[in-house]
This record gives sequence, structure tokens and C-alpha cells, in this order.
Amino acid sequence: MNAAPDQYGVVGHPVGHSLSPFIHGMFARETGQVMSYRLYDVTSNDFAGFVAGFFDRGGRGLNITVPHKIAAVEAANELTTRATHAAAVNTLALRDDGTILGDNTDGVGLVRDLCDNLGLVITNRRILIIGAGGATRGVLAPLLGLSPTLVVIANRTPERAVSLAAAFADLGATHGVGFEDVGSEPFDLIVNATSASLSGEMPPVPASVVGRATVCYDLAYGRAATAFVDWARAHRCAQALQGWGMLVEQAAEAFRLWRGIRPATAAVLAALKERSAQLDSRLG
Repeated sequence: MNAAPDQYGVVGHPVGHSLSPFIHGMFARETGQVMSYRLYDVTSNDFAGFVAGFFDRGGRGLNITVPHKIAAVEAANELTTRATHAAAVNTLALRDDGTILGDNTDGVGLVRDLCDNLGLVITNRRILIIGAGGATRGVLAPLLGLSPTLVVIANRTPERAVSLAAAFADLGATHGVGFEDVGSEPFDLIVNATSASLSGEMPPVPASVVGRATVCYDLAYGRAATAFVDWARAHRCAQALQGWGMLVEQAAEAFRLWRGIRPATAAVLAALKERSAQLDSRLG
């Protein structure tokens, strides 16, 4: 008699749009892992009770998405260093001793996509991050770990950018500014960590930050998330990319934490982009 598959899932509200079951299903088939992965739509009021019950019933791991990443910090018995830096958790894993480890794989997912998939060099490069919210906090430590010359954080409210830059100053050269004080020199890499692409409105970032060699990367992805990419291409950047690769790479890191094996990602990323393109063609 075959043992029941280990239970995993993603918790959010709403969560019906999540691509995580598709991604982890492909990872499981590729690596021969016997596991089940489901969507769990859970409100903020019910989150703590749901997580406790999930692991009490023998669940092995959860991905955490909006709006629960901060609340998930309290659901863990211990945090990884990168989760502590991010002050947010996107992965919970049951350990052999029965305790729950909280991790944040967003930043390492971004770095793997930039460096391994896209072949970019971050060391000794100038980086601009647009936005000073949770998404920026989640990727700062891994980016700074690659020793860029400078990471500038630009935000509509300058004080938030200054505060966030100061919080990470011990990890590398950081500087927080308002949009009007970004400067006129092009950056090597610009990361959009705001929801501007989804709302269709770009923050008032000066065009001078984009040069012919600038790579522009939007953490958002999908049919609706085009404002930043369109803006970057209009200013003739070298490359303008959505965050599909980060999505897949952060999932692969969570899978490694759960199953002890890191899946290959190229086939999953290609399948995800093809699936998205097919959906776009049907909707277009």
C-alpha cells in the first residue's frame, strides 16, 4: 500500500490566481517526489489558526503570499537569516524535531534569475530599486551580498527610503532618496519593486536613470504588469524583463528547503511563459 503524499500548499487571500501548484507540480514530477500541493484561501483573522492546524495534521510545508508574509514571522519557531533581514516569511517548513522554520526565498530567487539565468554581473554595479516596501526589503540582503558599488532606494516618501537604506547599511553601500533626487547618471540595473505596473502608472522616475546598457527588471509579471517594461523600452534600455524567473527560482529554493533537492528550473520557466502567452492570445 502506497503511503499518502506529503502535504504542501500556498496560503493567501485571494490565492486563486497563484501559479504555485503548476510550478511545484512540475518540480515534483521532475524530481520524482511524492507530494500534494494545494491552494488555501485564508483570511488574516484565520491565518494563525490555519497554519497551526495544517502542521498539526501532518502538513510538511507552506508557501506564504499576500497578505500573510509578515504574520508568518510569528508562525515560525525560528527564522533564517534572510527571513530576519526581510522581516517577512514566504516559506514555512516542518523540521524533523517538530519545529517550524520560516524562510524568505524572494531575494535568492531574484539573484538566481539575474545571475544564473540572465548572466548579469552585480558586483561593482550601480543598482536602483524603485519602492521602499516589503518587496524591496525582501531582496536587499541577497543583492548586497553580491557587492554592488551602490544600491539606491527611491520612494515617493523619501523618509521610508532613507530608513530602509539605513537598516541595511551594514551589508553594503545603500542610499535612500525621493524620486526627484535619484540623479541623472544611468544605472546598470533598475528593479521595480512597486505595484505600479499592475496599476498602469509609473512613479515619476527621471528618464536619465536609463542608459543603453541598463537592464530593467520588474518584480511583477503577467499580462497586466506592463507599465514598467513599456516605460523601460520607451527609454531604450538594454533589456526590460518581468519577474517570471524570480517567481520560478524562489519556488525552487522553497522546494529545496522542503525536499532536500533543488529542481532544475529552465523547463518550468519555459512552460510558464508559454502558458502565459497562450492565455494572452486567448484574451487578446
